[in-house]
Amino acid sequence: MADRQSVMWSPAVRGALFMVLAGVVFAAINVATQWLAMVMHFPASSMAFWQYAFATIFSLPLLARLGFKAMRSRYPMRHVIRVALAALGVQAWAYGLVTVPIWQAIALVMTSPFFVIIGARLFLGERVGMHRWLATLAGFIGAMVILQPWNDAFSLSALLPVLAALLWGGSSLIMKNLAHHEPPEAITVWLLVLLTPINAALALGAGLALPAGQELWLLLAAGLLTAIGQHFLSLAYRAADAAYVQPFDDLKLPLNVLAGWVVFGFAPSGSLLLGALLILAASLSLLLREARSAARRELRA
Repeated sequence: MADRQSVMWSPAVRGALFMVLAGVVFAAINVATQWLAMVMHFPASSMAFWQYAFATIFSLPLLARLGFKAMRSRYPMRHVIRVALAALGVQAWAYGLVTVPIWQAIALVMTSPFFVIIGARLFLGERVGMHRWLATLAGFIGAMVILQPWNDAFSLSALLPVLAALLWGGSSLIMKNLAHHEPPEAITVWLLVLLTPINAALALGAGLALPAGQELWLLLAAGLLTAIGQHFLSLAYRAADAAYVQPFDDLKLPLNVLAGWVVFGFAPSGSLLLGALLILAASLSLLLREARSAARRELRA
């Protein structure tokens, strides 16, 4: 019984769980933002600004509870660089959703694990074993089976999710580094406080649009979910290695495929099941292996 409990509540399981929860939250955000972009034709730059502005407002109770001490850091420039990368990734993602269906955008943004794993090895010094490489590769192959890019003529706008993946991969690496030194609340607060003014500058440059009616409600929902999702991400990276938790981000693909199909009628290809099974099998294999390894280490300690 003790061995089973140690496996169930190991850092590997906690990291995977928080990453999966973040994926569920961000799938809901993608539905809301794509509805705003493709159905209601709300400007992408303004959408990104209002989403994160409302996320900051919903985080005010946290800010009030923590006070300015939450902003104290020995590494302020790392926070600034991380948020700048995240802001540019948000803009690239928002513009990509204007023309790219959710399932296609998610498949493309799933190139992010390659950026994260390579960066984790080069810049964070994390050990990336063969099992992790193979699990991540299997997840990427699953995405490609679903997307089948060799059958589509990609435009430059279709590559915007890849640019977002690169930028968010860099932001995730810095988050992982900061998580070793600072609490997840501080990482979340820095993101929300700095992201809003950066997005405001970009939105003003493109002509800021004011939301009303259903636009306002959707942006309020996206803002609340953004605050929750970012906190889940920081908890995931704090619990386990970036190279380990990143493949669980692959689970967002079947979630977003389903959401795009149900809400927008984006019918995925017939190879959806094969691709989704590849992703799920790789993630489950990685989870079980890492959880058992963590349990063995705890027993030896």
